[in-house]
Amino acid sequence: MKNITEVCRRIEETQNELVETYRQFLEIASVSADSKYAQDCKSAAKWLVDKLGGMGFYIETHEKDGHPPIIVGKYLKAGDAPTVMIYGHYDVQPVDPPDLWETPPFSPDIRDGHVYARGASDDKGQFLTHIFAAAAWLEETGSLPVNLIFLSEGEEEIGSEWLTEFVQAQPELLPCDVIVISDGNQFAPSVPAITYALRGVMCFEVNLTGPNRDLHSGSFGGAVTNAGNVLAELVASLVGPDGRIQVPGFYDDVEPMTDRERQLLSELPLTEERFFGDLGTDGGRGEEGYTALERRWARPSCDVNGLTCGYQGEGAKTVLPDCASAKFSFRLVPNQQPDKIAAGVRELFEPQVPSGIEMKLEVDHGSPGILVSLESPFVECSARAIEAAFGTAPVYAREGGSIPIVATMAQQLRADVLLLGWGQADNNIHSPNERFSLEDFRRGTLASARLLDEIGKMKK
Repeated sequence: MKNITEVCRRIEETQNELVETYRQFLEIASVSADSKYAQDCKSAAKWLVDKLGGMGFYIETHEKDGHPPIIVGKYLKAGDAPTVMIYGHYDVQPVDPPDLWETPPFSPDIRDGHVYARGASDDKGQFLTHIFAAAAWLEETGSLPVNLIFLSEGEEEIGSEWLTEFVQAQPELLPCDVIVISDGNQFAPSVPAITYALRGVMCFEVNLTGPNRDLHSGSFGGAVTNAGNVLAELVASLVGPDGRIQVPGFYDDVEPMTDRERQLLSELPLTEERFFGDLGTDGGRGEEGYTALERRWARPSCDVNGLTCGYQGEGAKTVLPDCASAKFSFRLVPNQQPDKIAAGVRELFEPQVPSGIEMKLEVDHGSPGILVSLESPFVECSARAIEAAFGTAPVYAREGGSIPIVATMAQQLRADVLLLGWGQADNNIHSPNERFSLEDFRRGTLASARLLDEIGKMKK
C-alpha cells in the first residue's frame, strides 16, 4: 500500500505543474468589494468547481442573488476516519493603488523565489496547498486517509455575510470534526506557527451634531457647544492613563492568560526592540503589566480608526464646526461578547453628551474571539505534520487580527479549529505587490498532505 512518503514525493516532482495551475487561478480578478468584478468572482468559483469535480469530489453550489456562490466539495469515503473541513476564500482585495504594482496584479509574475499577484497569499495560494495535497493523495493512492470537505466563499474580504447566514441556517450540510484554515502567517521566516487564538472585533462610529451650520468661533465660541471638543472628550474617555479600557463591564469576561501561555510567548524569537524598530518607532504604549506581544495577541485593545471634524485645508480657519465624527474599534479576546461591549460604550458616552449636541452611535459589525485548546489531538497532529514538512517544530502563537467567520463555524459546527498559516508578514497582503514564497507554497502543500495522514490515523 502506498504511503505518505510516496505522496510527498509526487508533490515534489510535480511542483512546476502545481505552480502553473496556481498562476491560472491568480489570473482571475475576483475582487469582491467592487461589483464590476462580479462575473470574475463567479469565474473563480467555477474554476474551483471544475478543479474539485475533476478530482472526484461531489460538488454542492449554493447561490443567493447578489452574492458570489458558496462552493462545497465533499469526498466522504474514509469510513470511521475523522472528517476534515478545509476553508478558504476565492475573493481578493482591490488592487488600489494600481500604479504601485511592479507588474500587473492579475498577471502573476515569478521573481526572487516568489509569486507576485493579488491573492497570491490571501488566500488563493494558501488554499490551493490543501487542494493540491488532496489531489496528490488521490493520484498516488486512489483514496484519502480522511473524509474531506472543501468549503470556499467569495465574500471573505467584505465580511462573509452570505456564508455566515448559510452556516447558521444549515450547519448539517457541513458535518466535520475539525476545521482547517490557512489564511495567515508563520511567526517568522522558517518559523512555522500553529495559531491557537484569534481576537474578535467590534467596530463603531459616533456622530455628533451641534448647531445648524458652522459658526464663527469668535462670535459664538464659549456659548455654543463645540462638537469637536465633545468628540475629543468622548474619544479620550475610552482608554485610561494605565492603558485600560474604561467601558463599563469591559473586562468582566476576560480570562487571564495561563502561566504556560505567557511562557510560550516569552520564548518566541522577537524582542520588543526589534518589533518597534521594524516599525520605525522607539516604543509604544498599552495596558500596563503586559508585553507588546501579549497586548497584541492576548489582551483586548481600543483604537481610533478615523476622525472627522471642521476645517481640514491649508492654513487657519476659526470655525466652530456643526458636526464631528469618529470611527473606533475594539479587538476582543475570547469570551467577550460584542453585544455587551456595545451596551457598555453607550453607557460610557451618553452621560457625557452635553446640551446642544445630539449623538448617534452606530455599531458597524462585530464578532467574538476564538480560543483552541492546546491539548486538542488535532493540534498534536498538525505539530507533527508541520515539523516533518518544514524541518522544524512549530511555535504556538495567538493572532491579534480577526477572521469573523471562524468563530461562527466553530460554534455552529461544534468542531475544533486549526489555524495554520503558511504566509509571511512581508507578503504585502491588502497592499500592492502581494506575494507568496514558492518555498512556503511547497512546504505548505507537504504539511497539508502529512496533516491528512496524521488525522487519518485517528479513529472516531
